[in-house]
Amino acid sequence: MEGLVKQPRTFDIDSILRYRPIEERVYRFRCVEAWSMVVPWDGYPLSEFIKACDPLPSAKYVQFLSLHDSKQMPELGSSGFSGPYSEGLRMDEAMNPLTLLTLGLYGEVLPNQDGAPIRVIVPWKYGFKSAKSIVKVRFVDKQPPTTWNNMAPDEYGFYSNVNPSVDHPRWSQKTERRLTGSFFPQIKQTLPFNGYGNEVAALYNGMDLRKYY
Repeated sequence: MEGLVKQPRTFDIDSILRYRPIEERVYRFRCVEAWSMVVPWDGYPLSEFIKACDPLPSAKYVQFLSLHDSKQMPELGSSGFSGPYSEGLRMDEAMNPLTLLTLGLYGEVLPNQDGAPIRVIVPWKYGFKSAKSIVKVRFVDKQPPTTWNNMAPDEYGFYSNVNPSVDHPRWSQKTERRLTGSFFPQIKQTLPFNGYGNEVAALYNGMDLRKYY
């Protein structure tokens, strides 16, 4: 980790795994493409890891940078963006008890396609905000650039809270297809903040959530 911290340092995966007891969190997961699942993730609160990083009071945001290695990921050249994938959260979002430093799912180690070895899960936001394959955490004082927001700011806002009243330019967000393993997916009404409003709505008091989507 780096940036606005008292002392930059490197954590190995074993120390992260052992830092706090691993717990299971069953969360709704809502994709910006209007499908959803219910997933049992394994990890511990991101806030515990952030405390270990010892950020300075001037740190207002946390940025996550993903693995970017063309040897391991030969399709990177056709991905449409250069440099490592970047995501970010406001510090109070990152410190919310729901935000999970995630190390597994379904009781198993994270597979590569789900963000191994470390990702975050932010259950009240669209899924792309839950950064995958994190190799660097950076604490900054200004809103960090994020990959999808840079590529298509009219489609993917920095906040990207689940909001059924703000449609994607190409489809409605009012409903979602719940994937359950059945041949016929269930169609459900999309809930504000993906159903976690009681826990997180206060973070956005006074904000216009149609403007800050």
